[in-house]
Amino acid sequence: MLRKRRPDEPRSKTQLTEHYLVERALADQLRAAPKSERRTLYSQVYDELFRRIPHHPMLRPRRDPAAVTKRRRRVLQAMAFLRRFLSTERVLMELGAGDCALAIRACSFARHVYAVEVSEQITREVKLRRNLEIVLTDGYTLPIPDAGVDVAFSNQLMEHLHPEDAIDQLAEIYRCLAPGGAYVCVTPNRLYGPRDISEYFDEVATGLHLREYSARELRCLLLRAGFKKVKFYAGARRWFIACPYPLVAAAERVLDALPYKLRKWLADNGPARAFLGLRVAAFK
Repeated sequence: MLRKRRPDEPRSKTQLTEHYLVERALADQLRAAPKSERRTLYSQVYDELFRRIPHHPMLRPRRDPAAVTKRRRRVLQAMAFLRRFLSTERVLMELGAGDCALAIRACSFARHVYAVEVSEQITREVKLRRNLEIVLTDGYTLPIPDAGVDVAFSNQLMEHLHPEDAIDQLAEIYRCLAPGGAYVCVTPNRLYGPRDISEYFDEVATGLHLREYSARELRCLLLRAGFKKVKFYAGARRWFIACPYPLVAAAERVLDALPYKLRKWLADNGPARAFLGLRVAAFK
């Protein structure tokens, strides 16, 4: 049953239900597929999703002025966090670049930008810049040279990976980073999730958020992939500060022990998400 829509959700109940049913079916394909099939399935699934759901939020900014404004604001907020890691001498790789709005803006702050995507459908209208290169991937391997980038960045990507594939992609990111390079990762915390279309229907992500993580779970993955240091940040809009990991972990332990409805009420609001939202920098 459809739950109450968020105030900023412009789509009808019929459209949300259609999106949920299509995305859940596609997500189930990915979850059930063996690793050998997932190598090509990621691209197929997302291309099919965007073909079948023309009202998908990631397609809306191309034709909706209000959505264009909202998208621009989110890009500026993401850049406010990312810029501390960039310089005009550094090479940036954005994973899950989508419509490349952030990658295009980052071209002003980096020597070269690789925009990595699994879906040709969503990148086909992107206008290239001199120092912007679109790279299509199978969701596993990154066609980037060893130590070829200084900063890797993903925003709302980790949760879209099959749990068995997450460590493989982190190993690829680690390979692409130069010594001392940073992987800057932004992903929703599962304790205020779900944050895919299934938030309107389920208590745990069942759409193309194949797994949402806590800070502890994400930190363990990054260290397992070989990263030497992991830093967490809290903040919102354009203000961010480093946040001690033990403080985040303690808050998560308390929330994780609560019933779903109470946890959701406490964690899924602006101030709580500013603290719990996973903004992480992992250093090689």
